[in-house]
Amino acid sequence: MFKFILKGLLRDKRRSLLPVIVVSIGVFLTVFMSGWLTGVFKDMIDVNANFTTGHVKIMTRSYAENENQIPNDLALTGVDSLMSELNSRYPEMEWVARIHFGGLIDIPDEQGETRAQGQAVGMGIDLFDNSLEAERMNIPSSVVKGRIPSISGEALISDDFAEKFNVAVGDEMTLFGSTMNGAMMFQTYTISGTVRFGAAMLDRGAVIVDIEDAREAMDMQDAAGEILGYSKEGLYDDEQVSVIKESFNSAFTNPDDEFSPVMLRLRDQQGLDEYLALSESISFMMMLIFVLAMSIVLWNTGLLGGLRRYTEYGIRLALGEEKSQIYKTMLYEALLIGLIGSVIGTALGLSAAWYLQTYGLDFGDMMANSTMMMPQVFRAYISPRLFYIGFIPGTFAMVLGTALAGFAIYKRKTAKLFKELEV
Repeated sequence: MFKFILKGLLRDKRRSLLPVIVVSIGVFLTVFMSGWLTGVFKDMIDVNANFTTGHVKIMTRSYAENENQIPNDLALTGVDSLMSELNSRYPEMEWVARIHFGGLIDIPDEQGETRAQGQAVGMGIDLFDNSLEAERMNIPSSVVKGRIPSISGEALISDDFAEKFNVAVGDEMTLFGSTMNGAMMFQTYTISGTVRFGAAMLDRGAVIVDIEDAREAMDMQDAAGEILGYSKEGLYDDEQVSVIKESFNSAFTNPDDEFSPVMLRLRDQQGLDEYLALSESISFMMMLIFVLAMSIVLWNTGLLGGLRRYTEYGIRLALGEEKSQIYKTMLYEALLIGLIGSVIGTALGLSAAWYLQTYGLDFGDMMANSTMMMPQVFRAYISPRLFYIGFIPGTFAMVLGTALAGFAIYKRKTAKLFKELEV
């Protein structure tokens, strides 16, 4: 039956070409927009996870309550043993320690006098020991001048700061701040390079050093402000991290000890729970509206296609064909057209989504003054859902429209039919 119907569709282009084109366009837009919205929200989650929240984060209870103040006097201690315990208990996660700090950058002139000063928001991360921290924070691609630190005593600074105060690679800078114990801290670093991340909150006065240099400067041996955990699969899985969070907090957190460690999920930090819920709702609503709109269009296509063939069905009835047989044939044709158009539209949508997933669209100029952690380049994301979501409007709506149009067949009266044919 399908072979016979397919031959009929191929030989009569007027019957099949327009519906296939309409279905293909609708499915293409559905698949492409789904991939685009999924990619945008995924990139936002990844940027926040990579720079600030991790998939999970461990801090002391007091540090977590005052995190915005970067209270390193409340930092975790005994980090080496805690990291070993984490790697043993939760091998599916990668664990990294970080130190955040604030201070003042002082750039001396040739006589050693202050030439320029500015506020610094610093971070100590593992830049050596074959760590993935630099790649996770996209530092190699963000280096504007110079290179990533390769030895102890080197630092990266914000390219905006370097341009503003005419600081060159190879110059020295002194970082003023306070140690973990509240004492005055000043440490001199050699500038190995400058970076620009595209986020205003990072680019105004960022300083990045190796975590061991930060520990030495701030008297934080075997200590860290926070320990971040990342799934080795690279994707945030809320169910997985929720299980890990409950397991860790039940084993390590003491409600009576303000210095006991506590684990938070990505969703528990910086209002991201509300943001993720909102983004999921917006994505769902937009896709639902889009799918419904495409379904209505394709429904009308099937309806009009059936009405245009009203005379054909009359002739077939006059020749003695059963009404039920004609109706089944109509549905089979609609299903075949829907499948062909859905396959073509899905292929085109996946191709467009792949292009944007690979190259993306650069919104760096628009994000220059943003205070939120947002990616500069927005990309689509090809998820398994894209391979079938287009078939919902592509086949169901087409068949539904044809089914409604086909009810007219059962209303045809034989006497009226012959009168129409005589005319």
